[in-house]
Amino acid sequence: MASLMEMKEIFRSADAVCFDVDSTVIREEGIDELAKFCGVGDAVAEMTRRAMGGTVTFKAALTARLGLIRPSYEQVQKLISDNPPQLTPGIRELVNRLHQRGVQVFLVSGGFQSIVEHVALQLNIPTANVFANRLKFYFNGEYAGFDETQPTAESGGKGKVIAHLKQQFQFKKVVMIGDGATDMEACPPGDCFIGFGGNVIRKQVKEKAKWYITHFDELLKELEER
Repeated sequence: MASLMEMKEIFRSADAVCFDVDSTVIREEGIDELAKFCGVGDAVAEMTRRAMGGTVTFKAALTARLGLIRPSYEQVQKLISDNPPQLTPGIRELVNRLHQRGVQVFLVSGGFQSIVEHVALQLNIPTANVFANRLKFYFNGEYAGFDETQPTAESGGKGKVIAHLKQQFQFKKVVMIGDGATDMEACPPGDCFIGFGGNVIRKQVKEKAKWYITHFDELLKELEER
């Protein structure tokens, strides 16, 4: 197992950095915001807490939560326009710095493609570097489920995305940054996991992560060291 010093060196020399989105790159949980918008906020927030704690499988939790919300295409678009996701302080500067160093940045999220692509646009991350869940709608715009073939739709999916990226781009060192159990599980195949508690602290992640931060400035400082 890598020491903290070795992990910092991996981060400083990484080919690619993958960020979780909900409660990491943005301040809120996208699915909880969508639930509130659709009038079922409390019930869905409780399901999210259980899913993030790692006590139920991600796909089971996602299926149950979306079954309660049943968002229409129009509701998803209105949420993005009326309540756009709020970027976490420091993330824009960190992504810019990584880009300046020639590091590939990816958003790997159990959230929804339409919301995550909106976030990617604000951070100058190409949409090809977004891996997230896709909602499905009937021709009249009503909810028709989600694409269960996406790797991010199930537990262990983020690790599958990283394995795919390593194979496709021949990356030697890939870092995963996130607040939840599904992010921590992505290493390995990821080479280093950095736990993030700037928006919400997940007890299990804080206790188990060797490198745990609460502000992105801490990572910016690491990059300035070199």
